[in-house]
Amino acid sequence: MLYVGLDVGSGTAKVVVMNEKKEILFSKYERTHGQPIEKARDLLSEVEKTFGNGLSGLTCTGTAGKTISQILGVAFVNEVMAHAKAATFFHPEARTIIDIGGEDSKLIFITHERGQPEIEDFALNTLCAAGTGSFLEQQAARLGYTIEEFSHKATLAKNIPRIAGRCTVFAKSDMIHLQQAAVPDEEIIAGLCFAIIRNLRSNLAKGRPIRPPLVFQGGVAANLGVRRAIKEIFGLKDDELIIPEHFKIMGAIGAALYGLEGKASSPYRGSEILSTYLRERKVEVPRHKVLYPCESLEESEKL
Repeated sequence: MLYVGLDVGSGTAKVVVMNEKKEILFSKYERTHGQPIEKARDLLSEVEKTFGNGLSGLTCTGTAGKTISQILGVAFVNEVMAHAKAATFFHPEARTIIDIGGEDSKLIFITHERGQPEIEDFALNTLCAAGTGSFLEQQAARLGYTIEEFSHKATLAKNIPRIAGRCTVFAKSDMIHLQQAAVPDEEIIAGLCFAIIRNLRSNLAKGRPIRPPLVFQGGVAANLGVRRAIKEIFGLKDDELIIPEHFKIMGAIGAALYGLEGKASSPYRGSEILSTYLRERKVEVPRHKVLYPCESLEESEKL
């Protein structure tokens, strides 16, 4: 039994294939570049070429995953549930989960009152992308760094300036003032990383204590500066911050686990349905006859 989990978010698409033993046999993480359905089709096509007819089921999750699940007619699981499922599968001791992706961030509180990890409460960011991966990429581009260089430089800062993390406009203004004051780039970058975690603490946690161990996942978990900010802002020891091995694809893993356990499962339906949908969605734009400013319609048609 090979089960597929597909997580299509605002900026990236992730797919995993797991077997009955809940082992990961295949995984892939790619940017959607504004074409989530096309990217989902491509990922599922690659899975089909790798495993042939051995695929038994598919469950979707993610902000764009709901639409894709409706097109395919397959099961969908809420992304908060999917991320919590994967985090507690690998780390059942987790008490808090932070997931930061391209344009979404989540804070999930886990309880163990009934002897097993369960979602106690959660909070999501607003529609504004401030405090997410796209926010960091925008600022990295403004400073002239790749996101990888940006991540490394944040670890070199000795002083952390305060930068507004609630809005990209305010952040840019703060950055300009700091650059004019000749503050080193690494300190500005570290300030941005700390800003998004302070933003998360005030807007999502809203005064609630962050209980360790804390699992940090999502694409932004690759950023060393943000990891540092989480540890320092929430006062975590080294062993109290957990970065899962598969931190980039936890939503897809969670979706596959729900499918394998029969809680949100459906037969496999794949890339060909998406290809058909995309072909039918394309509407040919009709060509209109151009009328020139002539004295009569007849003259225009002669032209």
